[in-house]
Amino acid sequence: MSLALTTAPAAPSLLHRLAAGKTLPVLIVLAALLALWYAFTVYLNAPWQVDAYERAGTTWTTADLVRDTMAQERPVMPAPHQVAAEIWKTTAGTRITSKRSLFHHAWVTLSSTLLGFLIGTVLGVLLAVGIVHNRAMDKSVMPWVIASQTIPILAIAPMIIVVLNAIGLSGLLPKALISTYLSFFPVVVGMVKGFRSPEVNQLDLMRTYNASGPQTFWKLRWPSALPYLFTSMKVAVAISLVGAIVGELPTGAVAGLGARLLAGSYYGQTVQIWSALFMAAALAALLVGVIGIGQRLVMARMGEKP
Repeated sequence: MSLALTTAPAAPSLLHRLAAGKTLPVLIVLAALLALWYAFTVYLNAPWQVDAYERAGTTWTTADLVRDTMAQERPVMPAPHQVAAEIWKTTAGTRITSKRSLFHHAWVTLSSTLLGFLIGTVLGVLLAVGIVHNRAMDKSVMPWVIASQTIPILAIAPMIIVVLNAIGLSGLLPKALISTYLSFFPVVVGMVKGFRSPEVNQLDLMRTYNASGPQTFWKLRWPSALPYLFTSMKVAVAISLVGAIVGELPTGAVAGLGARLLAGSYYGQTVQIWSALFMAAALAALLVGVIGIGQRLVMARMGEKP
């Protein structure tokens, strides 16, 4: 009697595991973006570098040109490694309490962002409740909510800063109000859709149970609107950060990512500008990620399956 020999299937290689998930596509896209970035760095910085060679009477090669365009002190477009070095120098290489630290500037911007986001979220939810439950508000307030977003924030931000300074309000609150102006809109729109998401038969069932208006709201409308709330909050917190940065520009602030961008533009420090932009992007990703974690925890608590 012979025994059949069976062999265990070979374990998938690291490349196969990466290809099966999302990691490899993300890495490929990232590599392509880095290659394009380096290419544009050489292309945009080359005219100034060639002119510098000609003025100095230096003989140069293509390799020299590529190397030197990525090492300029004030390039038109900094190379990725220059931005990475600047971020490292102003984070790990600088004390957090120092005014040169990106963490210090990020915290100043984050404080106005969170305050504006909190006010905007609360205001947006309250407006959505009124719009859904009051026909007059639906007809009168909703069009104004939509129209408010047609005004460019760059035009209205200086007006808000000047008016609030005239009545003695300065510092954190004016920047937070600009963030509020931007962040309340997605919350209003999302929550109106969320509160109206229950089907007619569900609302009829609540009437059959003789549920009151508040009971219908808390037992049906609010749970139905929670997914819309978290989605709206992700958009709102990112745009709130933009509002905080824009609010720092007309104030002549000396701290914050907006002030960092402004100082970089004044003195032609493009590497500083790009490092502040990347810090702002990382901050936005962190805030959106925190809301995403909260969404998963809350929805799991409500019984939603992953």
